[in-house]
Amino acid sequence: MLSSPVRLIPRTIRLVHSPICNFSRSFMDLKVLLSSLNDFASLSLAESWDNVGLLVEPSPPHTVHTLFLTNDLTEEVMEEALQKKVDLILSYHPPIFRPLKHITWKTWKERLVIRALENRVGIYSPHTAYDAAPQGVNSWLAKGLGVCTSRPIHPSKAPNYPTAGTHRVEFSVNCTEDLDKVISAVKEIADVSVTSFSTRTDDEEQTRISLNCSQEALIQVVAFLSQSRQFYQKTEILSLEKPLLLHTGMGRLCTLDESVSLATMIERIKRHLKLSHVRLALGVGRTLESPVKVVALCAGSGSTVLQGREADLYLTVLGATQSDKADPPDFVISDGYSGLSWKSLLTS
Repeated sequence: MLSSPVRLIPRTIRLVHSPICNFSRSFMDLKVLLSSLNDFASLSLAESWDNVGLLVEPSPPHTVHTLFLTNDLTEEVMEEALQKKVDLILSYHPPIFRPLKHITWKTWKERLVIRALENRVGIYSPHTAYDAAPQGVNSWLAKGLGVCTSRPIHPSKAPNYPTAGTHRVEFSVNCTEDLDKVISAVKEIADVSVTSFSTRTDDEEQTRISLNCSQEALIQVVAFLSQSRQFYQKTEILSLEKPLLLHTGMGRLCTLDESVSLATMIERIKRHLKLSHVRLALGVGRTLESPVKVVALCAGSGSTVLQGREADLYLTVLGATQSDKADPPDFVISDGYSGLSWKSLLTS
């Protein structure tokens, strides 16, 4: 199928009383509004390479009466926002991605910053934080597939460790005298928490020492334990992982309750996205009647998220690039990779 340009029309929102606001005034302080946005989708969910959050901030205090929503902040969109006298622009894609070495009238991104500051307009971008959120873009895409179970392809991790420290060190001590000396010594090291419990090994009573510590403290702990072969040879060092977050992360792997034909799935996707056309790349030997049971999707190009994932159908959303022109997004469907490279997929 041929591609059809998709333009996401900017929307203006007047702030009114809502459960998020604890007052009935039709405005919010910028910091309060940013806190509410972060409650919806924490910026900690964004990819490490992304540039999210408040990108342009007018001098405080800044009150937001009107919030302007857009997929891409171009100069034309900025002009519309200024005409509507908005106070904050929420742009899904970050208009500032790479560092700006100067702020002049030379490039369109620099001009965006200048015009925003001159008119006291803030710019906020959530991007991949909204992709990863449980109620975000990827989950919304999955709702158009039909009844299915879905899970993140790359699950997000919690922002904090379940316990203090990034490492756990465990070893056993035989006698009470040694136990007191060891506990006393390790407690003097900063960022170390100590617990102990009794164990029995080869019918011998022992005390098991468990230390949680930071990366920096680990070096000191190991240096102390290495002074005694008795401790050091039986020491176990574990690297603690942040727990995975349920229903949160990049991409979605969706398994339909009942298989449908590719043609039926295409119609579902078009109806959900309110599109008359999508781009389709058929795998070798596949037809519009081929069955679809598993769909892998990504709110983005998916070049890394979908790599190596087996599925009957791949759904990607190609949005604006970080070039000088912001192109409208294309929704691309691939009926299995089947030897297709991403280049051939995008130009088919």
